[in-house]
Amino acid sequence: MIDAPPHTELSDQAAYAAAVQLATDAAAAYYGQGDSSLDDDAYDQLVRGIAAYEREHPEHVLPSSPTGKVAGGAVTGDVPHTVPMLSLDNVFGPEELADWAASLERRLGRGVTSWSVEPKLDGLAISARYRGGRLVQLVTRGDGTAGEDVSHAIGTIVGLPGRLADAVTVELRGEVMMTAEQFEQACAKRQAHDGSTFANPRSAAAGTLRAQDRPYTCELTFFGYGALPDPGDDSEQAVRLRELPHSEIMAWVAEQGVRTTADTPVAGIVAVTLDEVQARVEHIAAERAELPFGIDGIVIKCDLAGDQRQAGFSSRAPRWAIAYKLPAVEKITKLVGVEWNTGRTGVIAPRAVLEPVELDGSVVTYATLHNVADITRRGLMLGDSVVVYKAGDVIPRVESPVVHLRSGAEQPIVFPEVCPSCGDAIDRSQERWRCVRGRACRAIASIGYAVGRDQLDIEGLAGNRIQQLLDAGLIADFADLFFLTSEQLLTLERMGRTSTDNLLAAIERAKSRPLSRVFCALGVRGTGRSMSRRIARHFGSMDAIRAADAEAIQAVEGMGPEKAPVVVAELVELAPLIDKLVAAGVTMTEPGWRPPVVSGTDVALDAQTTSEVGGTSELPLVGMSVVVTGSMSGALEALTRNQMNELIERAGGKSSSSVSKRTSLLVAGENAGSKRAKAESLDVRIVGPEEFADLVGAFL
Repeated sequence: MIDAPPHTELSDQAAYAAAVQLATDAAAAYYGQGDSSLDDDAYDQLVRGIAAYEREHPEHVLPSSPTGKVAGGAVTGDVPHTVPMLSLDNVFGPEELADWAASLERRLGRGVTSWSVEPKLDGLAISARYRGGRLVQLVTRGDGTAGEDVSHAIGTIVGLPGRLADAVTVELRGEVMMTAEQFEQACAKRQAHDGSTFANPRSAAAGTLRAQDRPYTCELTFFGYGALPDPGDDSEQAVRLRELPHSEIMAWVAEQGVRTTADTPVAGIVAVTLDEVQARVEHIAAERAELPFGIDGIVIKCDLAGDQRQAGFSSRAPRWAIAYKLPAVEKITKLVGVEWNTGRTGVIAPRAVLEPVELDGSVVTYATLHNVADITRRGLMLGDSVVVYKAGDVIPRVESPVVHLRSGAEQPIVFPEVCPSCGDAIDRSQERWRCVRGRACRAIASIGYAVGRDQLDIEGLAGNRIQQLLDAGLIADFADLFFLTSEQLLTLERMGRTSTDNLLAAIERAKSRPLSRVFCALGVRGTGRSMSRRIARHFGSMDAIRAADAEAIQAVEGMGPEKAPVVVAELVELAPLIDKLVAAGVTMTEPGWRPPVVSGTDVALDAQTTSEVGGTSELPLVGMSVVVTGSMSGALEALTRNQMNELIERAGGKSSSSVSKRTSLLVAGENAGSKRAKAESLDVRIVGPEEFADLVGAFL
C-alpha cells in the first residue's frame, strides 16, 4: 500500500476553526473569480486535514466546514439547477482507486459492468440549457443546487454552438476553460488594456465568464461531459437519453456539434477491467504535458445508466464516479529574489529565487524568468506570491504574480546597470539584454562549451587549462586553439612534453569533426546539438549556411520565424571566428552530403548514402521519432547521447529527448526509469540496446 496523501496537521480546535475559515475563503475566491490564496494541492491538503480532525473530534465540527459540500460550501447562486450539479470525490493513486472500486462493487453487490475513463478538465463547470435546439441560458455550478446566470457569455465560447444539430430540449454540462493559445491572447489583451495580466488559464476563464463590462472580449472553450433531459420530460427522446450509457451520450453530444474530448489525444474510452482503467489513467497522465489545455486528473465512472442508478449519490457527489487526481504542476509560492547571470554568449538572464515548493515530484527553488521585458510584461515584484508552473521535463517557470495577495510590502525588481559578470556596459537594443563584450565576457564558458565532448571533443582542456591559456594571452576564443604551437604550450606551468603533444594531437583531431559539430561549437543562439545537425544536413557547408537569409534558414525543420533572423545575425557577428576556423583548416562541410533532389513533395537522399544502403527504403528509421534512455551496452556502450542522436539521424530517424504520442521507438537501456513507463502507457515500441544495434548496424 502507498502512504496516505499528505494533509495539513491541525493541533487543536482553534487551528481547526482557522483552517475552516481559510478553506472557505479560498473556495469562495476559487469558484468565484478563479483566484485563491491557495493552489489546488494546498487546498486539497487543507481539506483533508479538516476531515481528519473532524473524524477525531466530531463534537467540534463547524456548520461552515467545507467537507461534504459542493464547492466547499463557499458559493451560492440564484438560478436553481434542474438536477443537482455535484462535485466528485478524489483518489490519489492506484491503491485508492482499487479500494474505491471495491467499495462500489460491494454497494452494487456485483462487479461494475463497464467503466468510462476521461480527462478531468481544469475549468469551470457550467450548465448550458437548450430549448428546441437553441442555446437559451448558461448557469454556473454555484453550490450545486443553484448557480449564477452567465448567459451574457453566449457567443464567446468555442465548442458551444448557438444551435444544436437536432431541435431538442436538453441541458448540456461541461467545463468552460481557456486553451494555452486563448490564455496568451487574453493576457495580451489585458496587458494592452491596463498593463496587468491573468494569473493562470483557470482564473482568466473564471473572470472572463463573469465579466460583462470589459472593453475587450476574450475567447473561451467548452468541453461537454454530460447531457440531461428535463426531469419532467417524458418524451421518447428524453427517456432514451436517460437510458443510454455515458459513452453513447457523449457520442450523441458530439453529433450535436458540441465539443468533447473525442478529437483530442485524451478522448474518453470504455474499459471493462480495472487494469484497463489504470492503463488509460497512465496514458492520459503521460499526455498531460503536451495538451493545449489544462487537466488536473482523470474521471472514472460507471458507464451504464443502470449501474449509476443503483449506486446512487451522497450529499455532495455521485457514488458511481471518482476523480483520480494527478500531481500538481502549478503551485503558489513567494518570489524572494532575482539573480542575474551572464551566459556564454553574453546574454544576461534573470533567474527567480523562490521559497522552496514541492512541484511535480521535486522541490523547486529556482525558476525561469526569461528576460527584462518578460518581467515587465508580467508585472512581477519582489515579495510577490507567484504562480510557478512545471510540466513533464520542462524547467519550472514563473507564470505570473497573484496580484490580489499583495500586502503592499512588495518591492520593484532592480534591473542591472552593468554586466553582472564583467562590469562592462549592457546592450539593451533587444528584449534579451546582452553584455557589449558578447562571448568575450564569458570566454572560458564559451570555449569550454566549444571543446566539449559533444562538440569538438578536445581532450585535456579542462576549465583551469582554458583559464591558463586566456591569462597567458595565447587564446581569445576557441579558434585560436588551432594556432597554438608546442613552444607556446611548453612555457606554461604543468605543461610538459607529453601533455603538450597529447593536447596538440587532440586539437589536430578536432579539425576533422563534421560541420554539425563545428556549427554546434559556435554556440549560435537559438540552436543546440539537434538543431545544429539539422542545419548542417540541410545546407551541407558553412559557405551555404553563411549565404542563407532568414527565409532560407527558416526552411530548416524546427526553425521558427523568430529564431531564423537571430541565427543570421549571430553568423554575421561570428564571421571573424568562422574565418579563423577556415584558415586553420577545420572541416566546414558535412560528410556525405549531396544537394537534395526535390520531386513533388518527396526529397531524395544524397547519392552516397543511397549507394551505401541500397536506396531510401532501406534506411531503417525513416519517418520514426526515436528516444534513447538509460545506460547503453554492447556495441552502443561507448557512444555518448549526442552520438546516439547522430546515429539515429544517419539511419533516417529523428532523435527526441522526451516520450510522447508521436514517439515511434524507445531505446531503453539499464535504469530506463520514467521514460520507459511513459512509453509503456502510450504503447510505444520499446527495444534494448542490442536489438537497436542490430537494427541500425550498417550505420554504426
